[in-house]
Amino acid sequence: MEHIISIFESLLTFQNILFIIVGVAGGALISSLPGLTATMTLALIIPFTFSMNATTSLLLLGGLYVGAIYGSAIPAILINTPGNPSGIATTFDGYPLNKKGETEKALMASGVGSSTGGIIGAIALLFLAPLLASVALSFGPPQLFWITVFALTIIGTLTSQSQLRGFIGGAIGVLIGCVGVAPIGGDVRYTFGMWQLQGGIELVSALIGLFAIPQVLEMVKEEKVRIGKVVSYKHKKGVLKEVIKYALKKPYLMIRSALIGIIIGIKPGAGGNIAGIISYNEAVRWSKEPEKFGTGVLDGVLAPDTATGSEVGGSLIPLLALGIPSAPPTAVLIGALLSHGMIPGPELFKKYSDIVYPFLFGFLIANIALLFLAIYLPRISSKLVNIPRYFLIPTIVFLCVVGSYSIRNSIFDVYIMVIIGLLGYLLKKFDITAGPLVLGLILGPIMEKALIQSMLLVKSGESIGEVFFGNAISIALVMLCILALIWPFISKKHSLSIEEK
Repeated sequence: MEHIISIFESLLTFQNILFIIVGVAGGALISSLPGLTATMTLALIIPFTFSMNATTSLLLLGGLYVGAIYGSAIPAILINTPGNPSGIATTFDGYPLNKKGETEKALMASGVGSSTGGIIGAIALLFLAPLLASVALSFGPPQLFWITVFALTIIGTLTSQSQLRGFIGGAIGVLIGCVGVAPIGGDVRYTFGMWQLQGGIELVSALIGLFAIPQVLEMVKEEKVRIGKVVSYKHKKGVLKEVIKYALKKPYLMIRSALIGIIIGIKPGAGGNIAGIISYNEAVRWSKEPEKFGTGVLDGVLAPDTATGSEVGGSLIPLLALGIPSAPPTAVLIGALLSHGMIPGPELFKKYSDIVYPFLFGFLIANIALLFLAIYLPRISSKLVNIPRYFLIPTIVFLCVVGSYSIRNSIFDVYIMVIIGLLGYLLKKFDITAGPLVLGLILGPIMEKALIQSMLLVKSGESIGEVFFGNAISIALVMLCILALIWPFISKKHSLSIEEK
């Protein structure tokens, strides 16, 4: 009981509640600008949270994550262009509702769906993450090694078009993660005589470069592409109440969509766009009037947005419990945790429970706050959607430079950010995306340390078989690694057989 009271004492301060609301609102407004993804938003903001205490910093970033996923649905409804991939399925019925003159109803349905899904996802996070972490506490270096191998094998799912390209990206990330002095043994690697590299590549600078620079260059290329004009709408009283009443009459739709989002969120490599599309498809499949979908029905907005809302909570479960990022935004959040000296994984709930539990409850509050903010945010976003990119691009570049420099007050980190950003842009041209590269960058050093510690156990007298395959957990993890490796082939074969039928 005392522990619960201390959690809420730490959480319920004016400053923390203010930053949760600012995070949700800021994430929604930024993400409503087409091209500005949730991942890029988080990467740009992280350096500005270093001066905050860990709890406030994580609450702000959690609010940003929640708001950014919701915000993508606003331009999806207003101009048929999602702010980021999570809003793709919202366009299917959101934009037709807009054209029918029911813009505010569609926007309110998006807010109600995102908030409801987010609340259910937060409850799942509250119960499942500590449970999974308590199981993982029994893991030793060999099991930790297999977990990191499993995480790296899911690279194939991050790049469903080519497993080989995913592995190449992951290998490049591992090599970048090896730069500097080795964690055990002290060997100096890949520094090329530059002392600034002895401490390794600064993770947050690398994340800013990988997620922001390629996006900025893409925006420069698309500068001449004009987006649709926003149709103005007038606020009507009682629309939110009407949408909430409608959603309450659809419990199966809401719960099913939320569960889909949580499961997709836990599954590494899927993301909000997959959750939204699968949930939309299931809504059509279970509907008594499937022919109406695509013409502007509320179910077609509630289903995908509920799933994308709950996907956020689901994606945080493997991150906090095992240290495995299941989506690019959670990979960026690892950078935030590490910057405060917190290593995500089983020990997180044991060593930093005074920070983690306030964050979990704060994440729940952020989703509740989203329901109220959804009344006002679309009115502001509708005025921001058409901001010219020649205003946005210099602002983003400025934030990239300031953010990279402010981490260690080092111009060298800015150079690294630019170089890695250009590398990310070039790799993107070969269909090697930033996701696998970041996964390799983060997990490479953890895997190396676990492998060396395991080999020390071998040197102490145990056999390799006993160390790496000596218990049921290790064998189960090895089986998961094999399944993750062959799954893309099984999935492809299954899809081909369905097409042939």
